[in-house]
Amino acid sequence: MPLGLFSRRGPVRVQPFFGYRSTDRLHVSARAVRAPEAVFESSGFWRGFATMLGEYASHEEPGLSAELEYRCGDGPVRRQRAVSGPEGFMHFELDLGEGSERGARTCWETALVRWTCPDDPDAMREAVAHILTPGEQTRIGVISDIDDTILETGITGNVRAIARNWKRVMAQMPSEREAVPGASDFYAAIGGASAGPGQPGRIAGDQSTVSRVRPVFYVSSSPWNLFSYLVSFKRHSGLPLGPVMLRDWGFNRETLGSEGHGSHKRDAVMQILQSFPKMRFALIGDDSQKDLEVFGAIASEHPDRIAAVFIRSVSDEPSSEREIAARSAIEAADVPFWTGNDYVAAHRFLTANGLDFEAGVDRLVRTASEGDAPGPANASA
Repeated sequence: MPLGLFSRRGPVRVQPFFGYRSTDRLHVSARAVRAPEAVFESSGFWRGFATMLGEYASHEEPGLSAELEYRCGDGPVRRQRAVSGPEGFMHFELDLGEGSERGARTCWETALVRWTCPDDPDAMREAVAHILTPGEQTRIGVISDIDDTILETGITGNVRAIARNWKRVMAQMPSEREAVPGASDFYAAIGGASAGPGQPGRIAGDQSTVSRVRPVFYVSSSPWNLFSYLVSFKRHSGLPLGPVMLRDWGFNRETLGSEGHGSHKRDAVMQILQSFPKMRFALIGDDSQKDLEVFGAIASEHPDRIAAVFIRSVSDEPSSEREIAARSAIEAADVPFWTGNDYVAAHRFLTANGLDFEAGVDRLVRTASEGDAPGPANASA
């Protein structure tokens, strides 16, 4: 059973979440908890259940002061302090000055988060924060949902569906979870070459620094407690890593109500669009958690920023009036739109609509092998 599951005497640890930066601003969030880093190993139902219960039953550490240290290339070291709130969360938003220009291609950078253990004031701890940095010449990125978009949950619909699939959520390890069929190949085409399966047990290591040609961001209504679990799942399934914008769950209308899904995702998508004003984004989701409504509103308001909308069909329910209106709004904005349950068909849709992402990858690889910087022909990559 995981250490600290029923006790608040476990070690204090700060878990940095994947961050991202633009040319002038860096965003990194983290959470202070009393628990060791989870290791997701397949070793039977009860151990899996205990591991997942330990993830959900987090013991937050409020009032912990930590410092973020970041150096961009050969530029100066920049630091910022933050203090964890009642739920253990801390947020770093670092203004970057001269010398913080981004490279031509998308890459991962790192920063350090340092803190003093409250139980041992003489002990300084540190953790690596991974930061996704879209390239200056990257013109298209991806913003994706998670549940039933890349990860099968089986809990779309009524209470019976939830009851039938509770073991998936409460006992299965990332290597045991089922990815949406065709997702790995589709995301390889839309995000860049596949990184391939990685070791699922831990989230740290070289695999975390493998970048795609195009940056991939995730927005989801799942709780922050599942960050490590979801990263491990994506590594195991060969899906791209990227910043994940999850939610702090509570027993309130904002969390449990249906409107909470839409407002959280809309705010998260808009934050990404505002951070990278020169980029367009492909939006990928499903029809179970208001993705179509959110994407429709954004495509209608910002048609020049949305490269395409993909909605995986998983619900047996007929489309609502809002969903029908959202689809009409996307089509009226002249934004390419696909819906279906087969990512193989979605892959074909890319080419049919002039969104040949894979051709862009081939050009970049060819250019890189020749040792030249990408030219104007690659501006749409």
